[in-house]
Amino acid sequence: MSHNHNLANFKLNRGFLIAVEGIDGAGKSSLLNILVNLLQAQNLPVILTCEPGGTPLGQKLRQILQARAVPACAKAEYFLFAADRAQHFETVIIPQLKLNQLVISDRMADSSLVYQGYGRGVPLKFINEISRYVRGAYIPSRTFLLDIDQLDSLRLEAQSISPQEKNEFNEIIRDSYKQFLKTFGGYIDESIDIAEMERRFIFTNFTLFMFMG
Repeated sequence: MSHNHNLANFKLNRGFLIAVEGIDGAGKSSLLNILVNLLQAQNLPVILTCEPGGTPLGQKLRQILQARAVPACAKAEYFLFAADRAQHFETVIIPQLKLNQLVISDRMADSSLVYQGYGRGVPLKFINEISRYVRGAYIPSRTFLLDIDQLDSLRLEAQSISPQEKNEFNEIIRDSYKQFLKTFGGYIDESIDIAEMERRFIFTNFTLFMFMG
């Protein structure tokens, strides 16, 4: 895939925050690595981060969440994600935005609305209130949802539930994500050819970045 854009002398006059959402196995990491490598090659001040795990504290919290050694109720699970997000914004996202960096995050607050809200039953109003407190005035300039049929998702995180329960849960998550389409800045359907998906994703971001100065 060729890219004719030249951003060698392009400077940001403020920080920009991009969030990418999707169910586990939707291909976020692959696309984000492609995008970030492309932007870095064009000398754009970009950093790639993630939730959970974008800070040293977040990495510890991510280990707890993934290990599932001790069962956690829905509210406790949400507070672990909220703690990760608070540390992430305070020590990574906000400082980098103040330095006029382009910050791209693999997951952000919408993940909690979908997974802990629609998926686990934590009240959406409560999640929104905590999210507003955590992020303050800093919200994504653009959010992308990478959509994939959960039956095609080959990298679902291990859970102590049956395959059928996992499939049902991820279908709920996928449908819940789609309810946010009207508020998302972009939407990518990963059921299309991978090259076309990559082209759409990167072209849309370049279009955004060209108007950032």
